[in-house]
Amino acid sequence: MKISLAPVSYCWDKANMEHFYQQAAKSQVDTIYLGETVCSRRRLLKFNDYLELAAMLKAHGKQVVLSTMALIEAQSELTELKKYVDNGEFSIEANDMAGVQVAKQANLPFICGPTINNYNRTSLDLLHSMGMRRFVMPYELSKAWLNQVINHPNKPNFEVEVMGHGFIPLAHSARCFTAKHFGLNKDNCETICQQHPKGILAQTQEQQDLLRLNGIQTQSAANIDLTQELMVMLQMGVDYFRVSPSSIDCLDVVNSLASKLAVSTDDALMQSSLSSANSQACNGYWFGEAGLQQV
Repeated sequence: MKISLAPVSYCWDKANMEHFYQQAAKSQVDTIYLGETVCSRRRLLKFNDYLELAAMLKAHGKQVVLSTMALIEAQSELTELKKYVDNGEFSIEANDMAGVQVAKQANLPFICGPTINNYNRTSLDLLHSMGMRRFVMPYELSKAWLNQVINHPNKPNFEVEVMGHGFIPLAHSARCFTAKHFGLNKDNCETICQQHPKGILAQTQEQQDLLRLNGIQTQSAANIDLTQELMVMLQMGVDYFRVSPSSIDCLDVVNSLASKLAVSTDDALMQSSLSSANSQACNGYWFGEAGLQQV
């Protein structure tokens, strides 16, 4: 099993983004996803900036994938999507069906992102026939669901990736909740989300952490931690364990996981939880429970 780094979900400025990926280039991560997946109004990095980062990471021996938007709302965003697909060098993670269709028309293989609603093996096999070579399991699905997909009726001809660490993207909306919070409209948002590099924490009236507002994206307040399930995932046949970055500290998670996988002993993997002492960790979806629970 390999470690992958999901695209940055937040609006970091160009200098911080470049610093993060320079450090990622030195890490033990195998595959790195790049690109703006949340909001096209975040223009601090352009398409060519991502290509330069991709070339730098490739030179350091990383597998690089360019990730597309999860919600296509305008012709300009469709035009940008086509630029990503037609980059001529790097693989694509399609995060909506427009990305799948454009990649299929170009006769290019693609990775199916977690925001495409794949809920059964039949739809996955259909996407595989269209060029899908790997899929990232939707965040709300469980270990039992994935086990059925992998083992019934035959082993799949595509790879499987599971997000195991990071804040969970729960939904995308045409509205921008961060702009609304500050009394701004979406078209004149002043890219206010760049002032909140981990989103805005929302609580219940009882002061319980509930959600994290990240522009048009809603995330979990708690950090998913499936690091204790590494051995289970290996036995199931999961190919990639995905870490979603919220700070440069996530690279410590990446390196720790890679080291444990290199040792590859049952004891090392079973004792690999990195957040078990943190009350803000969660893993409920994986066990078929409410997502915010820590089972």
